[in-house]
Amino acid sequence: MLREFDVKETPEGKQIFFSIGFVKINGELVFLPRAVACGLPFNLKQNRMRGVVAVDAKGDKIGHVYSVRIDNIVAWNGKKVFI
Repeated sequence: MLREFDVKETPEGKQIFFSIGFVKINGELVFLPRAVACGLPFNLKQNRMRGVVAVDAKGDKIGHVYSVRIDNIVAWNGKKVFI
């Protein structure tokens, strides 16, 4: 799953969309039905985090960037994630 998460675009240069469900630090469950990976201003692999932002059908960003701990991901493309 993390390998798929780290691939940000196809060989043709198009963004890769996915759906993701995760738990925020305050315990709130967040589900983004269409999202893309994005960067964060710190070392992602060292902090075990990834950036994700919701997008609309055209691929335009809607909402804000979420910093997601990889241990808090509960769903990926409609499948449950077990760590």
